[in-house]
Amino acid sequence: MADDRIGRASLFLASGTIVSRVLGFVKAAVLVAAIGLTKSPSADAFAVANQLPNTVYVVVAGGVLSAVLVPQIVRAGRHDDGGHAYINRLLTLALVILAGITIIATVAAPLLALLYGFTLDESTRQLATLFAYWCLPQIFFYGLYTLLGEVLNARRSFGPFTWVPVLNNVVAIAGLVVFMAVWGGDPDGHRTPEQWDPAMIAVLAGSATLGIVLQAVVLFWFWRRIGLRYRPDFRWRGVGLGDAGRMASWTFGMLLLTTFAGLVETLVAGAASGQAASIAALGSAWLIFMLPHSVITVSIATAYFTRMSEHASHGDVDRVRADLSSAVRGVSLIIVLAALVLMMCGIPFAAVFASTASYETQLGFGSIVVAYMVGLVPFSLLFIVQRTFYALGDTKTPFFFTLFQVVLFSGGALLLLNVLPEFIAVGIALLTSLACLAQVALATFLLRRRIGTIDGWRITSSFVRYAIGAVPAVVVGFIALVLLGGISPEGFAMSGLIPALVSMTVIGVVMSAAYFATLWLIRTPELRGFAEPLVRRLRRG
Repeated sequence: MADDRIGRASLFLASGTIVSRVLGFVKAAVLVAAIGLTKSPSADAFAVANQLPNTVYVVVAGGVLSAVLVPQIVRAGRHDDGGHAYINRLLTLALVILAGITIIATVAAPLLALLYGFTLDESTRQLATLFAYWCLPQIFFYGLYTLLGEVLNARRSFGPFTWVPVLNNVVAIAGLVVFMAVWGGDPDGHRTPEQWDPAMIAVLAGSATLGIVLQAVVLFWFWRRIGLRYRPDFRWRGVGLGDAGRMASWTFGMLLLTTFAGLVETLVAGAASGQAASIAALGSAWLIFMLPHSVITVSIATAYFTRMSEHASHGDVDRVRADLSSAVRGVSLIIVLAALVLMMCGIPFAAVFASTASYETQLGFGSIVVAYMVGLVPFSLLFIVQRTFYALGDTKTPFFFTLFQVVLFSGGALLLLNVLPEFIAVGIALLTSLACLAQVALATFLLRRRIGTIDGWRITSSFVRYAIGAVPAVVVGFIALVLLGGISPEGFAMSGLIPALVSMTVIGVVMSAAYFATLWLIRTPELRGFAEPLVRRLRRG
């Protein structure tokens, strides 16, 4: 029964994420039509500015706030008032801190643009600064969205957190459409930084920020639906916030580490700006990478994280271990296939994002996508392992295996400054994947020392079955790619947006059929556990 609840919650989370991510791809494609993708100084300037609040959000959402909020709120739920006072005080403290960070960051926009755009030319960096003034207030509203959403998740109201980004994407797309209607599109990135005026900057960056504002504020309505009322409460002493602060101190350290790694990546990638794929191309490829992670891993692991926190709060390590094993095997069943399909579709995907660009540009972008996909499975496993530590109230250990990854990545990224510009972006993507693989290996070793065992035999046997299923999937996928012309500049798959989407759909379908058919024949427990109840219902119907 508990697994059924996890399944329903994960499905609801995934449905919202899928809609949001599809609209996210539409937004990305419209953005490319508006300001370009590769060899576009304007696109790189906006990418630098827009990633400043995103960098903070990713760490805060996946680190400080997520690590602290869910376990603390689950424990606070045992208070006489159901944890209402604790939630108000914790939220007030977090919002005060977020407001302070946002104000400081916005005032420091020129310094941040200089820091992240140091390798860009002067005019591109100045444009990035102007964009940053509009984008940096997003920090507060990203944090507000995460705070309100994680409280809803802790109260088992999972849907709003994944569905409200749909509103954000709709607003952002509308802003881009208005921009092109007034000033025209620039898919090849010919518009120079000097050609941007204040109105153009305000519409492009302001609409992006407006979407984030609405995404956060609307969650207050969902709070009211589950009986929560936020009232600012500055009485922070005596309610156990010291524990939350100690946990947050380590995750704040992770924020600094991750920010440093992001800075190194942006500076190295910026060295190729205007010459080859650079900051904007890496951002678009990362969007593709995050699609399966968000739809599959986050949807499943978020539901498990709440249950893990409940079991950990009662000291039931055996159930935490069982949750970890179930989450890893369930996520990996699908994420292995997703990684293979997206690697096979990497070049056709480039035709979706840059249909008017040359085949050379599309091939370069597709190579970045493939390099990122090498790390998709390790990245997803790391997400689960990290949240297991958080459920156990341990944010110190994740700091150290994050430090390990940052050292590996940063050292390797600086070496890429010695290669030709056309190899820098794909080198960063591949280095990200390899560093993540090393990080998850260390994190798993440390978790095993913490909880004794991680059900290694069942997890390993599942991965062996998934590897067996991957072989026929790759074979039929490659055949389909060749037949559809996905490796030829004159091929059907590369001839436009619609042919690329059709080709990716065909490749995905045949690979999925081969993969799941093989797993069914070798009697994979995870697949049969999901499929057999569905088959029985269909037969009864």
